[in-house]
Amino acid sequence: MTFEKMIEAMTPEVYQSLRRAVELGKWPNGQRLVQEQRETSLRAVIAYEYKHGVAEDQRVGYIDRTRSDGAQHGTDPFQPQVLKILTDD
Repeated sequence: MTFEKMIEAMTPEVYQSLRRAVELGKWPNGQRLVQEQRETSLRAVIAYEYKHGVAEDQRVGYIDRTRSDGAQHGTDPFQPQVLKILTDD
């Protein structure tokens, strides 16, 4: 199964479980994620959120760039490149 097909087949429950595992650094059974598992899981979570239209402010790693006066700080010029890398297989 390709990474793309895995993301398409991922259920919301699996997404939530992966996201929680990445946040906590361990699986639901308490076993720690090794670095490769964390990286792969994070890549899957980001790709799922991008593909399924999760609101930007609800995505993993979201940083609110709104200043106290309501204006926006600069945008991240690398974001489109990062998303391309994460969603390419």
